[in-house]
Amino acid sequence: MGDDAEDLLALSVDEVLARVRFDSAGLVPAIAQDSTSRQVLMLAWMNEEALRATMTTRRATYFSRSRQELWVKGETSGNSQQVMQLRLDCDGDAVLLLVEQQGPACHTGEQSCFDVGGTDVR
Repeated sequence: MGDDAEDLLALSVDEVLARVRFDSAGLVPAIAQDSTSRQVLMLAWMNEEALRATMTTRRATYFSRSRQELWVKGETSGNSQQVMQLRLDCDGDAVLLLVEQQGPACHTGEQSCFDVGGTDVR
């Protein structure tokens, strides 16, 4: 994906929501990626309300499937994500957030949730 990909933060919230294909539970996967290093940081879920909040505040806001509530990344840990760009995949069924990460992204204390106990598949 080049840097010429469309940054949807320039559009209205309603224009973006019209492009998103939420699943049957009203959710869409959201991938957070470091805007400078391009390291993939984490995967979480968004509902319409979380996506609206993210676009309005530019603070990554997700939907907790276990707690059934919104959560703002870093609200309790201080490890926040300032959203620099918002993109959709070609089908509109996945969100990519390019973020400025403050502190580690993973609840384990690792910079990325993908740095923890991975298996090298060959």
